[in-house]
Amino acid sequence: QVQLVESGGGLVQPGGSLRLSCLAFGSIESAYVMGWYRQAPGKQRELVVTISTGNTTAYMSSVKGRFTISRDSAKDTVHLQMNSLRPDDTAVYYCYLKGYTSPREYWGQGTQVTVSS
Repeated sequence: QVQLVESGGGLVQPGGSLRLSCLAFGSIESAYVMGWYRQAPGKQRELVVTISTGNTTAYMSSVKGRFTISRDSAKDTVHLQMNSLRPDDTAVYYCYLKGYTSPREYWGQGTQVTVSS
């Protein structure tokens, strides 16, 4: 069993910054992918960014150049630095983890990010 604990999020003005963090603990495989999805009201959940244990990253096009994911391998933690935030970034952000061998996916509880003046 794996648990994901998120922190960060909140209310920020357009153009501002926020940092999200996600700590994974439990029976974590040695190789895995972690990342963030988001879901805005009335929309489907969408992939924002992922990072592998080999530090390969994949970003959705609308956040490239604004968001940066990083990984602390010693602590099984990922951070998402979000800069130049826009109102359309408003959503609940969910941390995600999937090991390479198990088909099971793990999700955090979600953290609200609101970009508004």
